[in-house]
Amino acid sequence: MSTVYTPLVEQILQVPRRESLGPGVATHQARPLLERLSPETLAEPHPVGDTQMALACCSGLWLYHNYLDHSHRLSQQIDTIHGSFWHGIMHRREGDFGNAKYWFRRVGEHPIFPALAQAAREEAARYGTDDQSEYLGRLVDWDPFAWIDLCQAVLEGESTSEALCLAIQRHEWQLLFDYCYQEAVV
Repeated sequence: MSTVYTPLVEQILQVPRRESLGPGVATHQARPLLERLSPETLAEPHPVGDTQMALACCSGLWLYHNYLDHSHRLSQQIDTIHGSFWHGIMHRREGDFGNAKYWFRRVGEHPIFPALAQAAREEAARYGTDDQSEYLGRLVDWDPFAWIDLCQAVLEGESTSEALCLAIQRHEWQLLFDYCYQEAVV
Protein backbone atom coordinates (compact mmCIF):
# COMPACT_ATOMS: atom_id res chain seq x y z
CA MET A 1 0.00 0.00 0.00
CA SER A 2 1.46 3.35 -0.97
CA THR A 3 1.05 6.51 1.03
CA VAL A 4 -0.94 9.40 -0.43
CA TYR A 5 0.99 12.59 0.24
CA THR A 6 -0.14 16.19 0.54
CA PRO A 7 0.40 18.37 -2.56
CA LEU A 8 3.63 20.04 -1.36
CA VAL A 9 5.20 16.72 -0.37
CA GLU A 10 4.18 15.22 -3.72
CA GLN A 11 5.79 18.15 -5.57
CA ILE A 12 9.02 17.85 -3.59
CA LEU A 13 9.26 14.12 -4.24
CA GLN A 14 8.67 14.58 -7.98
CA VAL A 15 11.73 16.81 -8.46
CA PRO A 16 14.46 14.61 -9.98
CA ARG A 17 17.49 14.16 -7.75
CA ARG A 18 20.88 12.46 -7.69
CA GLU A 19 21.16 9.71 -5.10
CA SER A 20 24.31 9.32 -3.08
CA LEU A 21 25.53 7.31 -0.12
CA GLY A 22 27.70 10.31 0.71
CA PRO A 23 26.82 13.99 0.91
CA GLY A 24 25.68 14.14 -2.69
CA VAL A 25 24.88 17.22 -4.74
CA ALA A 26 21.99 19.40 -3.60
CA THR A 27 18.98 19.49 -5.92
CA HIS A 28 18.74 23.21 -6.60
CA GLN A 29 15.41 22.82 -8.43
CA ALA A 30 13.84 21.53 -5.20
CA ARG A 31 15.06 24.36 -2.99
CA PRO A 32 12.13 26.78 -3.55
CA LEU A 33 9.70 24.02 -2.57
CA LEU A 34 11.82 22.94 0.40
CA GLU A 35 11.97 26.51 1.66
CA ARG A 36 8.17 26.49 1.91
CA LEU A 37 8.32 23.53 4.31
CA SER A 38 7.10 23.77 7.87
CA PRO A 39 5.03 21.34 9.92
CA GLU A 40 1.92 23.26 8.83
CA THR A 41 2.71 23.49 5.11
CA LEU A 42 3.80 19.84 5.05
CA ALA A 43 0.31 18.83 6.23
CA GLU A 44 -1.79 21.30 4.18
CA PRO A 45 -4.70 21.04 3.56
CA HIS A 46 -4.90 18.75 6.59
CA PRO A 47 -4.18 19.61 10.21
CA VAL A 48 -0.86 18.64 11.76
CA GLY A 49 -1.28 15.49 13.85
CA ASP A 50 2.12 15.52 15.54
CA THR A 51 4.41 18.52 15.17
CA GLN A 52 7.58 16.56 16.02
CA MET A 53 6.79 13.95 13.38
CA ALA A 54 6.03 16.70 10.84
CA LEU A 55 9.39 18.28 11.65
CA ALA A 56 10.99 14.85 11.17
CA CYS A 57 9.37 14.66 7.72
CA CYS A 58 10.75 18.11 6.89
CA SER A 59 14.22 16.92 7.92
CA GLY A 60 13.81 13.85 5.73
CA LEU A 61 12.74 15.87 2.69
CA TRP A 62 15.75 18.19 2.95
CA LEU A 63 17.94 15.08 3.25
CA TYR A 64 16.20 13.48 0.25
CA HIS A 65 17.49 16.33 -1.90
CA ASN A 66 21.00 16.29 -0.37
CA TYR A 67 20.69 19.40 1.80
CA LEU A 68 22.46 17.84 4.75
CA ASP A 69 22.94 21.06 6.74
CA HIS A 70 19.24 21.93 6.57
CA SER A 71 18.26 18.40 7.52
CA HIS A 72 20.74 18.50 10.39
CA ARG A 73 19.35 21.75 11.81
CA LEU A 74 15.86 20.28 11.85
CA SER A 75 16.78 16.86 13.24
CA GLN A 76 18.63 18.54 16.12
CA GLN A 77 15.28 20.00 17.23
CA ILE A 78 13.56 16.61 17.46
CA ASP A 79 14.21 14.86 20.77
CA THR A 80 12.68 11.51 19.81
CA ILE A 81 14.03 8.26 18.38
CA HIS A 82 12.73 9.41 14.98
CA GLY A 83 14.74 12.64 15.15
CA SER A 84 17.77 10.62 16.22
CA PHE A 85 17.24 8.29 13.24
CA TRP A 86 17.21 11.20 10.75
CA HIS A 87 20.18 12.71 12.58
CA GLY A 88 22.09 9.41 12.30
CA ILE A 89 21.36 9.06 8.58
CA MET A 90 22.58 12.61 7.97
CA HIS A 91 25.88 11.99 9.81
CA ARG A 92 26.37 8.68 7.99
CA ARG A 93 25.87 10.44 4.67
CA GLU A 94 28.28 13.25 5.55
CA GLY A 95 30.93 10.64 6.42
CA ASP A 96 30.98 11.18 10.19
CA PHE A 97 30.48 7.49 10.94
CA GLY A 98 31.28 7.62 14.66
CA ASN A 99 28.71 10.37 15.17
CA ALA A 100 26.19 8.42 13.11
CA LYS A 101 26.66 5.47 15.48
CA TYR A 102 26.15 7.77 18.47
CA TRP A 103 22.76 8.82 17.11
CA PHE A 104 21.77 5.24 16.30
CA ARG A 105 22.59 4.24 19.87
CA ARG A 106 20.00 6.86 20.85
CA VAL A 107 17.50 5.29 18.43
CA GLY A 108 17.73 1.84 20.00
CA GLU A 109 15.12 -0.39 18.39
CA HIS A 110 12.95 1.37 15.83
CA PRO A 111 9.58 0.09 14.55
CA ILE A 112 10.79 0.12 10.91
CA PHE A 113 13.77 -2.17 11.59
CA PRO A 114 11.95 -5.46 10.77
CA ALA A 115 10.70 -4.13 7.41
CA LEU A 116 14.14 -2.69 6.67
CA ALA A 117 15.83 -6.02 7.42
CA GLN A 118 13.41 -7.78 5.06
CA ALA A 119 14.00 -5.20 2.32
CA ALA A 120 17.78 -5.55 2.75
CA ARG A 121 17.58 -9.35 2.38
CA GLU A 122 15.47 -8.98 -0.76
CA GLU A 123 17.82 -6.40 -2.27
CA ALA A 124 20.87 -8.56 -1.43
CA ALA A 125 19.24 -11.43 -3.34
CA ARG A 126 18.50 -9.11 -6.26
CA TYR A 127 21.88 -7.33 -6.47
CA GLY A 128 24.25 -9.92 -5.05
CA THR A 129 26.84 -9.21 -2.37
CA ASP A 130 30.57 -8.99 -1.80
CA ASP A 131 32.59 -9.93 1.31
CA GLN A 132 31.53 -6.83 3.24
CA SER A 133 27.82 -7.01 2.34
CA GLU A 134 27.23 -10.78 2.40
CA TYR A 135 25.69 -10.56 5.88
CA LEU A 136 22.67 -8.79 4.36
CA GLY A 137 21.56 -11.98 2.63
CA ARG A 138 21.06 -13.78 5.95
CA LEU A 139 19.95 -10.79 7.99
CA VAL A 140 17.30 -11.46 10.65
CA ASP A 141 17.44 -8.27 12.72
CA TRP A 142 18.42 -4.88 11.34
CA ASP A 143 21.82 -3.76 12.60
CA PRO A 144 22.30 -0.03 11.99
CA PHE A 145 25.95 -0.25 13.09
CA ALA A 146 26.86 -2.93 10.56
CA TRP A 147 24.95 -0.86 7.98
CA ILE A 148 27.02 2.24 8.80
CA ASP A 149 30.20 0.14 8.48
CA LEU A 150 29.07 -1.16 5.08
CA CYS A 151 28.27 2.33 3.80
CA GLN A 152 31.69 3.47 5.00
CA ALA A 153 33.35 0.52 3.21
CA VAL A 154 31.56 1.42 -0.03
CA LEU A 155 32.46 5.11 0.25
CA GLU A 156 36.10 4.23 0.98
CA GLY A 157 36.32 1.82 -1.96
CA GLU A 158 36.55 -1.33 0.18
CA SER A 159 33.23 -2.75 -1.03
CA THR A 160 31.70 -3.00 -4.49
CA SER A 161 28.13 -2.99 -3.18
CA GLU A 162 27.22 0.61 -4.00
CA ALA A 163 24.12 -0.20 -6.07
CA LEU A 164 22.90 -2.56 -3.34
CA CYS A 165 23.48 0.05 -0.65
CA LEU A 166 21.69 2.74 -2.63
CA ALA A 167 18.69 0.43 -2.99
CA ILE A 168 18.64 -0.29 0.75
CA GLN A 169 19.10 3.40 1.54
CA ARG A 170 16.00 4.14 -0.60
CA HIS A 171 14.03 1.66 1.50
CA GLU A 172 15.41 3.14 4.72
CA TRP A 173 14.36 6.65 3.70
CA GLN A 174 10.92 5.57 2.47
CA LEU A 175 10.09 3.44 5.49
CA LEU A 176 11.18 6.10 7.97
CA PHE A 177 9.51 8.92 6.06
CA ASP A 178 6.21 7.07 5.74
CA TYR A 179 6.30 6.06 9.41
CA CYS A 180 6.77 9.70 10.46
CA TYR A 181 4.29 10.97 7.86
CA GLN A 182 1.49 8.72 9.14
CA GLU A 183 1.71 10.48 12.52
CA ALA A 184 2.44 13.95 11.14
CA VAL A 185 -0.63 14.43 8.97
CA VAL A 186 -4.19 13.88 10.21
